[in-house]
Amino acid sequence: MAAEGDAVGPVIEEDDISVDVGEKGRHRPVMVVEHLDIEAYAALYTGRTKISRLLFIAENCGVASMELEALRMAYDEIRKGEDTQLFREVVAKIDGRLGPDYGSDNAWADDVDRRAELRKEKLENELNASMTNLIKESIRMGYNDFGDFYYAHGQLEEAFKSYIRTHEYCTTSAHIVHMCLNAILVSIEMGHFFNISSYFCMAWQNQDRFRPDSVTISKLHCAAGLAAMMGEKYKFAAREFVDTGMLIQNSYTEVIALQDVATYGGLCALATFNRAELKRYVIDNINFRNCLELVPEIRELINDFYSGRYVSCMEYLENPKANLLLDIHLHDHLKTLYERIRNKALTHYVLPFVSVDLHMMANAFKTSVTDLEKELEALIPNNQIKARIDSHNKILYARHADQRNSTFQRVLQTASEFDREVRTMILRANLIKHEHNLRKH
Repeated sequence: MAAEGDAVGPVIEEDDISVDVGEKGRHRPVMVVEHLDIEAYAALYTGRTKISRLLFIAENCGVASMELEALRMAYDEIRKGEDTQLFREVVAKIDGRLGPDYGSDNAWADDVDRRAELRKEKLENELNASMTNLIKESIRMGYNDFGDFYYAHGQLEEAFKSYIRTHEYCTTSAHIVHMCLNAILVSIEMGHFFNISSYFCMAWQNQDRFRPDSVTISKLHCAAGLAAMMGEKYKFAAREFVDTGMLIQNSYTEVIALQDVATYGGLCALATFNRAELKRYVIDNINFRNCLELVPEIRELINDFYSGRYVSCMEYLENPKANLLLDIHLHDHLKTLYERIRNKALTHYVLPFVSVDLHMMANAFKTSVTDLEKELEALIPNNQIKARIDSHNKILYARHADQRNSTFQRVLQTASEFDREVRTMILRANLIKHEHNLRKH
């Protein structure tokens, strides 16, 4: 391998790399996951997202014992709440495989439904009384209570409608921000991420008026980052997650865990940031760097990527892949993010060299020479890598500009221009000397 310089990895900035990965759909895990600690994972979350994540694991893990464990934990969690429809769905998924203790409990479900009807009737009476008396704050609280009621019982559409109805009865900026956070929460649960941007903007416009605490601002950053990632705006998502960092602590577990902020932000940053941005916003960012301590594999992945240690970088990239495929938000985007990160690593690897032995490069990237050659062939036409491949000898030759020849050409051009200017100056001096410029014919 012949190098132009002594650098181990590339040290220049490059533009963001965009790779067309084709049509994206929902990806089921491609490998069996046997080392995920479901109990520890579920402990990171609360509320409906905890149940949703457990059910997603059960559906996609591909391991019977893990599926039953996730369903068992989901069953127990649902019994703490009031969503009887979700309870019946989980019972159907279990299908008697966990024994009589995890079967259909009609008495419990009927009792919850009966109490729900009484509660709903009481809320309606209170809201009607508030509407009659035209007390704005009571009306706002009444719609909030209805939103909480519907959310607890899994009627998300009704919960969303109730929350946004509070808008016209909000009398302070704090009320508007609270309404926006409720609307964002339900939108995430319904998977309507397109709603989040408008409510994020509304909340952001009002947050300056009452100066909310850092936790509230971090929740908004988290929601915006999640919406951007789901919309495939990965660079914007990275900036939002990086801005969140440790500030959110464990205050938003009904949506996201602190480990998710580090993972989502780290992967999106690697996929879209150039070297200067990665250094500034991630590596030198104390707030986000502390967040990365919770996910050591992502932290080491970023450090190795930036330092050009591609052998260990590829290992850190692959190690968490199976578990990340079981993330309810990340699974659809993991393939795209991984391809972008790998393509950037390939580009960085070849950048400092005149020629690269594909056998050595294949060892570094944990792949075969044939597969590596195909990857490089896809990057060359898009000018992501300026090179040509000697398929017979398995060598990649970089098409670097001939700096020596370019320097000679610039010198010759400068000399020619200087010669022309000097001749012009001499001619003008001679004309002035012989007063040709004053003679009249």
